[in-house]
Order: sequence, then C-alpha cells, then structure tokens
Amino acid sequence: MAMLSRSRLLGPSRFHFTRFFSSSSATNVSFDPPPSFPPRRVVVTGLGMVTPLGCGVETTWKRLIVGECGVRAITPEDLKMSEFDKETRLHTYDQLTSKVAATVPCGTNLNQFNEEIWLNSKEDRSISRFVGYALCAANEALQDANWMPTDEEEKEKTGVSIGGGIGSISDILDASKLVCEKRVRRLSPYFIPRILINMAAGHVSIKYGFQGPNHAAATACATGGHAIGDATRMIQFGDADVMVAGGTESSIDALSIAGFCRSRALSTKYNSTPEQASRPFDCDRDGFVIGEGSGVMVLEELKHAEKRGAKIYAEVRGYGTSGDAYHITQPQVNGIGAILAMTRALKQSGLRPNQVDYLNAHATSTPLGDTIEGKAIKSVFLEHATLGSLAFSSTKGATGHLLGAAGAVEAIFAVLSIDRRVAPLTLNLIKPDPIFSYRFMPLSASKWMPIKAAMSNSFGFGGTNASLVFSAV
Repeated sequence: MAMLSRSRLLGPSRFHFTRFFSSSSATNVSFDPPPSFPPRRVVVTGLGMVTPLGCGVETTWKRLIVGECGVRAITPEDLKMSEFDKETRLHTYDQLTSKVAATVPCGTNLNQFNEEIWLNSKEDRSISRFVGYALCAANEALQDANWMPTDEEEKEKTGVSIGGGIGSISDILDASKLVCEKRVRRLSPYFIPRILINMAAGHVSIKYGFQGPNHAAATACATGGHAIGDATRMIQFGDADVMVAGGTESSIDALSIAGFCRSRALSTKYNSTPEQASRPFDCDRDGFVIGEGSGVMVLEELKHAEKRGAKIYAEVRGYGTSGDAYHITQPQVNGIGAILAMTRALKQSGLRPNQVDYLNAHATSTPLGDTIEGKAIKSVFLEHATLGSLAFSSTKGATGHLLGAAGAVEAIFAVLSIDRRVAPLTLNLIKPDPIFSYRFMPLSASKWMPIKAAMSNSFGFGGTNASLVFSAV
C-alpha cells in the first residue's frame, strides 16, 4: 500500500512538472534583449616589473635601452634542489645541455628582489616564488597608479587578472621526492596552494581586498598578453572599473630546464658566453634562454582615471587572439596564427597598419619561430614594414624568455615606448636572418622617435596567440 500511495502522490507531480517545462509553454516566454553596454575606453595607469634586468620599471627600462643583458651562467644552486644530496645535484647539473638562464637579481638593494619581504613571510607559507614576483610587481604598479582604495565599493569594482605558464615546479619536485621516499606525511599542507596558477591573482586580491573579477590565464608563453587582454574586456563590459593585470613565472629549476633541454628548445651553444645566448632574429640563434619574473599593469576605465587625476601612460586599443590549429610546439610555416592575431588586434583598435610605429615581437631566438614571425609581420604591415617605417624588435635578447610573464613584461615595454618615445633594441643581432633586408630590419640599437601606437605579440605552445595594440591618448 505504501508503494501504491507513493505512486499516486508522484503521478500528478510528474505531470505538472512536465507540463510546466513543455516546449509549447517555453515558446510563449518572451524576454527583453540583454542590456547593451556603452563603450568604455581602457587606459594604463600603473606599471610594475620584476625582471632579469632588475626589480622595478625604471631599473629594467634603463638597462634595456642601453643594451645591457640579464642572462648569466647558472650554477647547481640555481636548480633549487636543496632537498637532494650533493651528488644528485651535481649529476643533474652535469646532464643539462643548456647552462644559461635569465635570473632575477636578488638582494636587499632597491633594484633587487628582496626575498625576505616577498617570500619568507612567517605569516604565509603558501607563497611560492612565482607568487612573490607577482606580489612585488603588483605592489609597484598599484603605487605607481596611486590606487590603494579603502572604500568598499571601490574594492568591489577592482579586479585581478594575473596568469602564469607553469607554476612552482620546484615544489612539485620536492613533493615527489617525499613520495618516493615514503614520507608523504612530511608533505606540506601548503603544497597545493603553492603550485596553483591562480594563486598569484588570489594573493594579490586578498592582500588588497579587491573583490572584482579574480582571473588567471594559463596559455603558456601567451599568458601575459591574454591576461591583459581579458582584463581589458572585463572593464569594457563593466565587470570592473580597475584591473590589476599581467603575468608571472619562476621556472629556473632542475625539472623545468631539463624538460626544455629534452625538447631541444633551449640554447646550448653559448654556455661559456651566456650574454650572447639569446639572439632573436640572428642567424646564429639556436634556441631560447629560459627566464623568470613578472610584469603587472593597472588598467582603468578612462573616465574613472580622469576623474581621479591619474597619470595615463597609454590606451589599450586592440586585443587579438587566434589558434594555429596545427602543432603543439611549432607554428604553421605561413604564420597564419600570428597574422590572425595581429590583424584582429588592428581591426579592434580601429588603426591602420601604417599607424603602428613600433612592434615588440615575440621572437624567442628559436630558428623556426623567429623566421615565421618575421614573415608574418611583413605580411600584415606590407610596405609600412618593407620601406622601413615600422620599428620592431625583440627584447628577449636582454631578458631571455620569461614564458608566462613574457607577454606582460613586453606589453609594458610597448607602453613605455609610447611614453618615453624610444623603441628598444634587439640585443645580439649581428647577422640578421636572410628574410630581412636593408629597410625591413629589426632594431639593433635603441631608436628615439615619436611613437603614437605600439603592438606587442605573444605566442605559446598549443598554438595560442595574442596581440595587443596600445596608443597615446
């Protein structure tokens, strides 16, 4: 009887439930169109950097422009294998075919990254190195923008978009050692928070109480570009008035270097002359130099910035993305992915190709990638490039390849080129690739010139691409 009673109770309920969601009923429902968003312009009001050239925007920029280099020879201590015995550390070091890297200078000087401040806090052991870099760069950017809101409504309209490429591989290596030694109980309860990509954005959000969008792109070497582009769209759509955006990376460790060595991506010919190892667009390039650091910028809705009297460096005019749909590590020979990203960014910007004065290329110093990007630039900019009107360079000769932070750091270089009226050089460009000609040539020396608009390219494994266009306001 209980079963029968239950069936009788459920029967009408099921009937009414079905009738309520019937297709005929649904078609009678009519919604108003979604609200339209008024156009919102986005500007850059703050900059912060931690790079192999130094800690801080001014130090990095000054050294970049005069042609200094942040690449050096690595030692066994750089591999972050303190939990391993000396014999294992030395053996691992000997096995690495590439022994150069672009490391962040650490110390207590103003132009150095202070580990005691950003990494060794007793209050928060969940901060790994890539998070510490982001916190340091974000702090500089926010101070530069003079944006430290205390009002709750302002905090609710301020978000964070900081991504990373790899995370903390050194923590993963140490944890795996504990597993192999059957000491899992010694694993830190902070292990997971230390390796998650989104923890950089999370820590910045928590530190300053920002309750707007909390976002973390993870698109390999295009991460920084995508993080800034995504943050721009969040402001354009009204999700926030201010966004702290950029990328961060700390991958100079045994496992990361070994992995890139095995994929034959790193430079190996210049172990005895490390400052010459990263040479974008040069005939003698043989792979990229792994680097680390962080770049963060404060993005702001134009009227919001003007109302509070903020310094405006540049406007974010265009953001283009694309997929190669070809290979996990190699771009298509015709450069279609790069071409699509650049043309889409230009279309959104409303600028013509001949209105771009400077382009910061992704060129990482790999034989294939540099050539393809060079051809793509020529295809997009045509006579503007081939007649020498477009100044372009790859700053990775000085900084190495910062992976997930590269796009953000180089976007800042593009912004600074507009603000300081100088296009930075390509370091170690001695014998340019044959695809270049007398007029169509990467800069081998910094060039002082009026720059009204600049583009920054970022491409990543998996065929993901991002291009950003900035302009003077």
